[in-house]
Amino acid sequence: QDDIDDLIARGADRVYLVEHPALENFLVEPHAGALLHLVQQYQPEVFIAAATTTGRTVMPYLSAQVPTGLTADCTGLEIDPQSGNLHQTRPAIGGNIMATIKTPEARPQMATVRPRSAKPAPRTEGRSGKVMRVVVPDALLQSRMRYERFIPDESMDGAIEEANIIVAGGRGVQNKENFALLGELAGLLGGVVGVSRACVEAGWQTYTRQVGMSGKTVLPQLYIACGISGAIHHLVGMQTSEHIVAINNDPDAQIFQVADFGIVGDMFDILPPVIEKIRSNGDGE
Repeated sequence: QDDIDDLIARGADRVYLVEHPALENFLVEPHAGALLHLVQQYQPEVFIAAATTTGRTVMPYLSAQVPTGLTADCTGLEIDPQSGNLHQTRPAIGGNIMATIKTPEARPQMATVRPRSAKPAPRTEGRSGKVMRVVVPDALLQSRMRYERFIPDESMDGAIEEANIIVAGGRGVQNKENFALLGELAGLLGGVVGVSRACVEAGWQTYTRQVGMSGKTVLPQLYIACGISGAIHHLVGMQTSEHIVAINNDPDAQIFQVADFGIVGDMFDILPPVIEKIRSNGDGE
């Protein structure tokens, strides 16, 4: 009920609710069947889902059944007021360009959107909305797969996409060992370490810490970018952060275009005194 109330408070006029034991655990066929019933029943012009593991699995399956097109991993959406077409913007060609795609004929227009690529709509307390309880035919909820068990990933100290503070490093960190400096700062601030794609490709850090188009999209309160140039495929993963601090030797680095605070200088000269200052103030408290 709390989730429903939150959706209405953030702007939903109607919430369609489907409850069935077959939907307790994620299996693509019953979940796609439930969504297919909703699409056929209510004929939406636009159908959008989050580009999570679940969304990236079920939405292509659903679009093939409707059938209609699907634009994946969008970072921006806009309705053309004249045609009603949904303009779907996403990085393309390795993040070197931003492509805008539209579906002029087939309906619904379907897209998945990277989580945290935009800030959540503000809550308006006291909004009213209607909850529509929908019964889906059992035939649409069958599956040729069986859920066995869920094995959590315990390899990380915290999910980077949920972190409020991220200290991120790029090619300018120079090697794997130097990430200890970023880890020390992140630990003092109660945050986690993030990395650019170049660091993962070099083997300095694991993919689970990668921020960007081919990694995670994050929305922390504070994002400290150290030695990150700011290529577009990294910016799309962190540019909506509440506050961005960039440290880079190059005054023309693209990261400064999205930063709230920019420091032109060597991170190895800047971070140690910052860490020492935090320690002297009571270990970051």
